[in-house]
Parts: sequence; C-alpha cells; structure tokens
Amino acid sequence: MKQFITLLLCVSSVNFGAAQEIIQIPHQKTPEITWKGSEKEYFSKIWENEVVTNVSVPTMEIFRPKNPNGVAVIIAPGGGLYALSIKSEGTDVAKWLNKQGITAFVLKYRLVPTGEDGVQEITDEGATKPARIIERVAPVLPYSYADGLAAIKLVRENAEIYALDPTKIGFMGFSAGGSVTMGVAYNYDATNRPDFLVPVYPWTLVMPVQEVPKDAPPMFVVCSSDDPLGLAPGSIELYSSWLKANKAVALQMYAKGGHGYGMKKQGLPSDRWIERFYEWAIAQGIVVVASEQ
Repeated sequence: MKQFITLLLCVSSVNFGAAQEIIQIPHQKTPEITWKGSEKEYFSKIWENEVVTNVSVPTMEIFRPKNPNGVAVIIAPGGGLYALSIKSEGTDVAKWLNKQGITAFVLKYRLVPTGEDGVQEITDEGATKPARIIERVAPVLPYSYADGLAAIKLVRENAEIYALDPTKIGFMGFSAGGSVTMGVAYNYDATNRPDFLVPVYPWTLVMPVQEVPKDAPPMFVVCSSDDPLGLAPGSIELYSSWLKANKAVALQMYAKGGHGYGMKKQGLPSDRWIERFYEWAIAQGIVVVASEQ
C-alpha cells in the first residue's frame, strides 16, 4: 500500500449523520493572497443552500459506495469562487454517484478571501460593481485549479486504497467549479491528467475556451439555453472545440434550467442531467454495468 501523503481525518458529522473522511490536499503557499479567519460553513438564505466560504486550505471529502465499480469522480462545487454550493453541487451529487457504484470526492478548492458571509459579498458586488468580482477571482483561480490537479494526482496515487481503476478518474465541476474543471483540462501533465471531464454550466467568462490538448480526455458538457449568466454560448464553443479536434465529446443543452441548479429539482428535464451523464459514461465504456460484465 502506498504511503498516504496527506492528513486523513475521521470526524463526526452532524449534517450527514455518519463519519466523514477528509483528506487535506498538498498545495503551495500563496504569498500574494491572504485569508483572515477560518473556513466557514453555513446555510445561505440568499442561495437557499448549504455553503462553504473562505477556503484557504484545500481538502476533499470521500464518499464511498457499498459496491465500488472502480470509477471515481472528483466534484468541484460552484459559487463564483466566493463560495461553494456544497450540498446541491457537492454532497448530493456524490450520494447519487455512490448509488451507481461510483466513488466520489467532494473538493473544497481555494476561494477568494471573504468575511463572515461570502455569498452576501458576491451578491452585493454583482449588483454594484461586477468588475470587482473578476478582479478578486483572477489571482485565485490558478490556485483553485492547481488544487483540482493535485486532487487527481492524489486519488490516482492511492487508487488501490479506494478500490479504483487509476485510468477511470474523472473531474466534474459546476459554474465556477466548471472553470476549475477547464483549468484542469488545459494544464494537466502525465501524473494528474483526468480520464474524463464533466463541466456543468461552466463559467467560461473567467476560463475562456483554449487550444484542445493533443491527448484531451472525453468530455460531457451540460448547460441551459436560458442560463442568466449567458454561459450557453461558451458551453457550445467548448463542445465545438473538442469536436473539431476529433475528441470524444457530448453536449446536453436544455431549453430551460437557468443556472446553479445542481441536484435541485425544478420540475424540468434539466433535473435529470446527471442521468444523462451516467448514460454517456456507460456508452464511453467508463462505467461497465453488471449485464455487460
């Protein structure tokens, strides 16, 4: 068994009623960015969701299925890089994947330093000075996707511990987590290359579409035409770039859905986006169902 190079903590969880497995991810210092105070987790009335803010030390929470099929997905929740929608775009996703035999890792990547309520901060800035959001996000984003790359490497190095196939480690991200996903897509090396990518309404405004890597992994893109942040064109451009490069890619574009829904139910076809991802994973040979074994 390979030496486990990070801190593994088992702590009691009030929210989920079971022990949590938390892994701290190796990371470089950020001398130009300073966080004050600790990471915060609370229910945001603005977003109507459990959120995490002010993350300065990247970690992952492990969700293990009863019968692992060898596939892993690292999940990067969204939140404008000011917060993480940790439930609807994190733990709820992980629990659904677990039911399909997929091992999930919910990533808390480094965020913009914020005070008591990061959601309130991004809401206020979005209403009064939206350019300030980009100014604050720009220096942090490279560290955020560096955390994603480090997470892939860590999971792959310890694949045996988690009963994983080291060639079936994917990365899924929502909104700002989608920009982290694409940062991973454009900056990997042989040790931290994702085996598949799932950007869900990715924030392409801060991580524009770039040249497709020569060995780019398969990708499944999800978005909605009525996304209020105007992210549908970027998702189409992202899909088209993979298609033009002759890489395996699929695009699930819904007429309605808006933005930031994750696992929330809206009574729309977009509620079932994760089922479409699972079907795609089977078609790609990433997931092998029992009847095909």
